[in-house]
Amino acid sequence: MVRTVEALPAGPFTAEDAAELGVSESTLYRMARAGKLEKVAPGLFLRPGGDAVDTVLLDAATRASRATICLSSALAHYDLVDEIPAATDLALPRGAHRPDQGRAALRWHWFDADTFELGRDTIIIDGTRTEIGIYTAARSIVDVFRLRGVAGYEIGIEALRSWLRRRGSHPAELIDLAARLPRAETPLRTALDHLA
Repeated sequence: MVRTVEALPAGPFTAEDAAELGVSESTLYRMARAGKLEKVAPGLFLRPGGDAVDTVLLDAATRASRATICLSSALAHYDLVDEIPAATDLALPRGAHRPDQGRAALRWHWFDADTFELGRDTIIIDGTRTEIGIYTAARSIVDVFRLRGVAGYEIGIEALRSWLRRRGSHPAELIDLAARLPRAETPLRTALDHLA
């Protein structure tokens, strides 16, 4: 039976993981209230001083399995913008269950279920074995232009300029993607003409 916090897993762990080591759920919550553990999300814990973990993304992935990093947050992940968003932008398909907000600074966006998977990939959250969705750089740029009222036109221009400087980037890829998403092609073409 585990008697110390140090005997618990170093990375994120669930109440079920702790139960396998002989620690009850009530003991975990008592340790969390005492500051000996960090409660990341319902039923998900971390030891203080353990591996660096992006608890915001971990919380989001725990709350919604199809959560997908999008817009400014995805652009920041790909180093296409300098601005670090104040909240993490996450997309879910329309009709999906609305997750509880929790403690994390999350901004949920609802994308059309028919195009939700277009340009969607997954990454492993640092310090965990948990995956979370993320839109490709190209999809994120197109989304910023089609949702410029939410994301801001200037961030789209900055990201597009950075993306065009990268080796292997082709405007045709963006235009093809924009043609498959609503309200995206015209603002993207206008921006590309402006930067040409």
